[in-house]
Amino acid sequence: MRRIAIAVAAPTLTLSLAACGALGVSGSGSDASPTKGNDLTVGLLLPETANTRYDKFDYPIFKAKVAELTRNQGKVDYANAGASADKQSSQMQRMIDDKVDIILIDAVDSHSIAGEVKKAKEAGIPVIAYDRLAEGPIDAYISFDNELVGEVQGRTLLEALGREVDSSSKIVMMNGSPTDPNAKQFKSGALSELNGKVTVAKSYDTKDWKPENAQANMTEALNEIGKDNLVGVYAANDGMAGGVIKALKAAGVTKMPPITGQDAELDAVQRILIGEQYMSVYKSYPTEAEAAADMAVAKVQGRDIQFDSLTRDAVSSPTDKNVPAQLVPVTALTKSNIKSTVIADGIYKVSEICTSRYRAACAAVGLK
Repeated sequence: MRRIAIAVAAPTLTLSLAACGALGVSGSGSDASPTKGNDLTVGLLLPETANTRYDKFDYPIFKAKVAELTRNQGKVDYANAGASADKQSSQMQRMIDDKVDIILIDAVDSHSIAGEVKKAKEAGIPVIAYDRLAEGPIDAYISFDNELVGEVQGRTLLEALGREVDSSSKIVMMNGSPTDPNAKQFKSGALSELNGKVTVAKSYDTKDWKPENAQANMTEALNEIGKDNLVGVYAANDGMAGGVIKALKAAGVTKMPPITGQDAELDAVQRILIGEQYMSVYKSYPTEAEAAADMAVAKVQGRDIQFDSLTRDAVSSPTDKNVPAQLVPVTALTKSNIKSTVIADGIYKVSEICTSRYRAACAAVGLK
């Protein structure tokens, strides 16, 4: 058995990945709810709409997979919190009151939702944390390897900067929301690559991941640093990368420095094509959403061996240790591999990306 421990800044989240085979896992499935047939209801709570992935990919893919697994008898009760922790708390309470069979939650605030997670547990409703690690007695967790996301962003940014930069070269870090535990992991992973190789002149934890907040932060940073003294920007996701680019343009920058992102949003893919954004992190939403549906249905139906085989990793939150988990790998998306990632996986069609404004850039990289 090989164990890899990854420590993250407070509030501490530690990952322990156990490469032990399908059945050598933590969690025996003994807490599974009583076996149920295909007429089940899964509650799906997603956090916000600013990032287009949730309504465009996660929900429809998850819903389709649940239907497939239950011969079209299973239902998905879906709610989006619109970045409001209070609203999400009410949505989860409503699902508990409605006695759904299981809840998947992508928490707006991983700490504040712990009370509702406990209430669900007391009501006999299993809870799976989706994409973000919620606190409280969750039964399982599925997400991408968030430390790796940050490492990929940091490493690719350094590659873009090239040999001309050194430890005195200045970058800005536009990190995600302080209420999102993933943001802390992205930041930690990025810093593991960037520390000692460049200077982080300004670093922001961006409220609610909002592009307009990132734009305001970047405007402040440019006023302090100066647009000519900046070699690159670490932006934790594509929405904020867009805000950063707006601030740079408003400051009179015409040739963008390398800027990172995450989520492979359509606008970001197009920006990458024309050189406004250097990279994004492509995370296979079909893989994550379909695996989450597999986990949820297996848990409700009491298929413990399958559930354990889907949760071969383990994670720990500030409240609970060794939670069964599945961590999905990620890919650096640059101009060179658009075709082999988002197009090959059916996320976008060439016609969606290569509209008239981007046709020449598409042709230059062989997208036809």
